[in-house]
Amino acid sequence: MKNLIILFFFVFIPFSCFSQNSPKKEEEKSEMKPSKNEDGEWDLTVIDTQFDYFLNAVAKPMSQYSESYLKTKNTFLTSEWNSYYSSGKYRDIIESGIDYNPRENYGIKFEYKLYQVFAYVSWKYGLKMNGLSGSDAVR
Repeated sequence: MKNLIILFFFVFIPFSCFSQNSPKKEEEKSEMKPSKNEDGEWDLTVIDTQFDYFLNAVAKPMSQYSESYLKTKNTFLTSEWNSYYSSGKYRDIIESGIDYNPRENYGIKFEYKLYQVFAYVSWKYGLKMNGLSGSDAVR
């Protein structure tokens, strides 16, 4: 009887340990979501120290774009980005999806900043995105 109890522990205890390490059934999705700032304007937070440098020294100025142009580009680029994210392609670069609604009026500042996120990723990591204009995909 004593050997049976010991055998029981050796057989079932490892299974209980393995079940604790099993992956979650529902994976949590990480998404960049637009949010409104204190002034009520849409804003996007980019947590990369070089992004501000890119905006100020490398990126074309906002005055060279129209809001409708940026919205059209962002709609296509966000779709492409989310496709890469969901497929796991470029997982070392793309760590989250982007929650973007093309029917929402985000304003030109937000549209510009989002577009420059795509240009920045192309500039910094060399990621080729089909919706990015050649002149903005500077490398």
